[in-house]
Amino acid sequence: MSTASVDVANPLLQQEDLPKFASIQPTDLTPAVEDLLSKMNQDFDSFETKLTQASGSMEFDDVLPELERMQFGLGYAWGVAGHLNGVKNGDELRQAYEANQPKIVEAMSKFRQSKPVYDALSAIDEKIKSTDDASFALSQRRRAVESSLRSMTLGGVGLEGDDKKRFNEIKMKLASLSTTFSNNVLDETKAFSVTIEDGSKLEGVPDSAKAMWAQAHINSLKSKDGKEDEEVPEMDANKGPWRITLDMPSYIAVMSHLPDRALREQVYKASIQRASEQSNDKNNVPLLYEILKLKQETAKLLGFDNYAQLSLSSKMAPSVEAVRELSDLIAEKALPAAEKELAEITALAREKGGEEYSTENLDKLMPWDSTFWSERLKESKFNLTEEETRPFFALPSVLDGMFQLVERIFNIEVKKADGDAEVWNKDVSFFKVYDADSGKHIASFFLDPYSRPEDKRGGAWMDVCVGKSEAVQRDVPVAYLTCNGSPPVGSTPSLMTFREVETLFHEFGHGLQH
Repeated sequence: MSTASVDVANPLLQQEDLPKFASIQPTDLTPAVEDLLSKMNQDFDSFETKLTQASGSMEFDDVLPELERMQFGLGYAWGVAGHLNGVKNGDELRQAYEANQPKIVEAMSKFRQSKPVYDALSAIDEKIKSTDDASFALSQRRRAVESSLRSMTLGGVGLEGDDKKRFNEIKMKLASLSTTFSNNVLDETKAFSVTIEDGSKLEGVPDSAKAMWAQAHINSLKSKDGKEDEEVPEMDANKGPWRITLDMPSYIAVMSHLPDRALREQVYKASIQRASEQSNDKNNVPLLYEILKLKQETAKLLGFDNYAQLSLSSKMAPSVEAVRELSDLIAEKALPAAEKELAEITALAREKGGEEYSTENLDKLMPWDSTFWSERLKESKFNLTEEETRPFFALPSVLDGMFQLVERIFNIEVKKADGDAEVWNKDVSFFKVYDADSGKHIASFFLDPYSRPEDKRGGAWMDVCVGKSEAVQRDVPVAYLTCNGSPPVGSTPSLMTFREVETLFHEFGHGLQH
C-alpha cells in the first residue's frame, strides 16, 4: 500500500468517527480530494498488477473487500461534501464541489472499467456458481459479485477505443449538467418572493400559515442586512408583513388556503417556471434536452435500444412494456375517482366561489384552483380543517410516537444524542439506536427536519453517512434523514401537516432499511 502523506488537520481526512461538520470549510475539499485520490490511485495501480499476476486465482476476500477499503477514504470525504452541497449550499462550496467533481467521475470510471478487476470477479463468479454450497453466506457473496459485474458492465468495462472515450466524456458531462440543473432550481427558488402588507388578502388563512409568512419576512430582514435580533421588529402574525416564497411549506399553504386567486396564480406559475425559458441565465430546458440526448447515447453505446431499457437492466421490472402496462392499469383504475372528485370541487367552487368561478367567467378550474377547492371540499365533507389537526402533530410528539412504534415492532430503542456529533445547522438533531435487549448501540442517524430555502434543496431524502462494513471495520451504520417540513415559529415547536408526518415516516423507513 502507498505511504502518500495526508494533512491530518483537514477535517475531511479525520475519518475515524463521524464527520466534523462544525469544522469543515469549502477550502478543505480540494486538498482532501487530491490527497485521497493520489493514495487511492497508487493503491489501485498496485492492486491491478497483483490481480494480473494472480491470473484468476484470487478469492472473494482478496478482491471486493480490498476494493471497498481502497475507495473508503475518498468516498467518505466526497459523500460529506455532497451532503453539505445539498443542505448547506453556498457559492464557495459550490465552486469547490464543481471543481473536484470531474476528478471523482474519472476515478470511479477507472474502477468500473478495470479489466483486471472484471476478470478476477468473473473467475470468482464461476467458482461460486460451480459449487454445491447453498449457504446464506455464499449466496450473499454471489449477490455481491453479480451486482459488481453488472455495475462494471453498465460502467463501460466492455467498451474500447473511441466508444470508451465517448462514454467517459458523456459521464463527465452528465455529472456537470446534473449539478448545474440542481443549482439552477435552488437559485430560482431562492430568488422569488412576494410580500403582502394588506391583511385583508389573507382572510381565512390559518394562523400557522400567517405566522410562517410573518417569520419569513423577519428572517429576510436579518439575512438581507445582517441585522441582529434586537435590530429587527418582532414577528406579528396578525399584522404582518407576510413574505411568501416557493419553499414547499410556504407554497403548499398558498395553494391550499390563500383566497386571492390572482396571487395563487402568480405563485403557481413562478413555481412551475423555475429555471425554465422564463429565466435568463438559469434556464434548465437546454440542459434537460442535452441530458436526455446524452442518456440515449449512453444506452446505445452499451447495446440498449433506449435509456429506459438501460435503467431497468438493474431493476426488478422485467421490461419497459411491463412498466407501461402497470402505469396504464393504475391510470385506468384511478381516473374515474379523479374525475368524480374534480366534478365535486368544481361544483363547490361554482357554488361558493362567487362570480369569478361562474360558468360565464371560468370554463374549468385551473391548476392553481384545484388544491384550494379540494381543501374546502374536505372541510365541508368532514367538518374538519387541517389547521385543527396540526397541534396533534408537533414534531417532538410525532418523533416520540414514531420511536415508540418502531421500538414495539423491531425491539429497538431510539435515543436523542445531541452533543455526541457535530452538526451543520442548529436545527439538526443526532440520534442513536440501541438493541432493546442487549443495550448495544447498533445505528445512528442525523435528522434535518425543516426547510431552509436559503441553502437547502427541496424535497426529502435518506442518504448514507457511514455504511456498515466489515472491510473497513465500521459496525455502526449512520444515516442522514432530511426533510423540508414547516419550521417552528418563535417558541412554538413545528406543527406538522399530515403530509409532513407521512414524509417523516417514509424517510425514517428508508433509514431502518439502511
